[in-house]
Amino acid sequence: MTDPAKIFAVNTYSYTFDMSAAECIRHLAQQGYPGFELMMYPGHLWPSEADASTKRDIVRAYEESGTRIVSLNMPNIDLNIVGASPQMREYSLGLLSRFVTLAGELGAPAIVIGPGKANPLFAPSREFLVGHFFKALDHLYPIAKKNGVRLLVENMPFAFLPDAQSLMRTLDEYGNDDIGIIYDVANGHFIGEDPCQGLRTVQKRLGLVHFSDTGKSVYRHDAVGLGDVPFAAVPPVLEEVGYSELPVLEVISRNPDVDTIDSARKLAALGYKARS
Repeated sequence: MTDPAKIFAVNTYSYTFDMSAAECIRHLAQQGYPGFELMMYPGHLWPSEADASTKRDIVRAYEESGTRIVSLNMPNIDLNIVGASPQMREYSLGLLSRFVTLAGELGAPAIVIGPGKANPLFAPSREFLVGHFFKALDHLYPIAKKNGVRLLVENMPFAFLPDAQSLMRTLDEYGNDDIGIIYDVANGHFIGEDPCQGLRTVQKRLGLVHFSDTGKSVYRHDAVGLGDVPFAAVPPVLEEVGYSELPVLEVISRNPDVDTIDSARKLAALGYKARS
């Protein structure tokens, strides 16, 4: 039987307070995980702190352990590329530009971005939001292409494009086939979307998949078994849509070593298997 840890890449969100990115890679590699989604977070991985020595250490950590980075991510709640104020949009794009460049320097093939957030009480028009989203892609895509990094837009409950259909429709409207989607199964489930149908909807742009558990009343990224995401239905759909990348465990926990491997074991028992 395949070691469950070998099936998944691990998002490093739960380690951002305690370890640098290089320390985290070494720590998780010792547990058998083959890939990582590194979180951008001060003290863990941050552009202004990532000098040449730090970047070399990160690359050395995954090369010596025989692992790899599958993507970079960030706490998108802190950023808003479609914010009402030009200062927020400028700030967010400035950071994202540096994140994308750093991803290329570290050899990460992809970076996760959020489409941006609208005021839930009095949202601007779709024209306003989509216009600034497209301007952000106009700005970020050339930087990503130059650095060999693919932009992956995520379905996020707090974003103005929270579901697979609206996200896919808007990216098709933008028209750049190089821009992909990372589909978060828990995010889809939380908003009442069938994750299996969500995966089918984004199939032609699907770059990565996030896994964690949640219910529908409180938004979580818990260990598998603490919510009611229908995980058993997903493996056949991954085969159907031709998904071949490492699935990413994005379990956010105060006890991540235990909860992540426990989640991996439970998903392996449901038919999840090693891919790339």
